[in-house]
This record gives sequence, C-alpha cells and structure tokens, in this order.
Amino acid sequence: MGYAKRKDRPVEPGEEASRLDQIGRLHVAIGQCRGKPASDSRTAKLFAAGIPKMAQKLVEEAAEVAIEAVRGQRAKLRDESADLLYHLVVLWTALNISPEEIWDEMKRREEMLGIAEKVPKRLQGV
Repeated sequence: MGYAKRKDRPVEPGEEASRLDQIGRLHVAIGQCRGKPASDSRTAKLFAAGIPKMAQKLVEEAAEVAIEAVRGQRAKLRDESADLLYHLVVLWTALNISPEEIWDEMKRREEMLGIAEKVPKRLQGV
C-alpha cells in the first residue's frame, strides 16, 4: 500500500521511514571516522584528504550515475547511486550538515511547490 514499489511488493510506509533512517545511521557511522588515522578506513582517508577530495569523489559518482542511466544499466545505476549517497553523506558530515537539516529543507520546499517539484534558484533560501 506504499508509494514506492519493490520488485515483488509495495514498500510499506514504515519501511520507507526505516530506509531514511539508513541515511541517519550512515551519517553517524561516517562521523565516527572523523579524526581517525587514514589507514583505518576509506572514510577516514577521505576525511584526511579534505573537502576538495570529498567534493571530487561526489562529482565522479554523480557522473557515473548519469552514465549508467544513459546506458540503461539498471543494476549499475543502483550501485552507483548507493556510492553517490555515501559520498554525499561524507560531504555533509565534513561540513556539519545533518540529514535532518536536509529533510527540513525538503519539507520547506514541498510546502512551497509540492514534493515533486524543484524550487527555482530565485526562490531558494526565501
């Protein structure tokens, strides 16, 4: 009865919330890597490399998502999308942006134009 569909069944509303919680859990886990030696993990290595490297990785993943979409490679698109979200959350964490801040902004925009619309640049921050 949910809004999104899985392969074999609709996603239940509570399940959708649980999926959003994955971003929150990822955010916490990424935050725990901050300040650790770069040799500990890839995430710690990204923190050691700094925001420019994090931003570069985000752009690379976004390009890979776009390429796989154009190629019609559904499984690769799914996998690259997960990588894109990971790198986005790394960047949020580095800049002390919580997922809740993003959800709040999305809610604000939904109230302005509806959830399926992007707010024009001239209205952002209003």
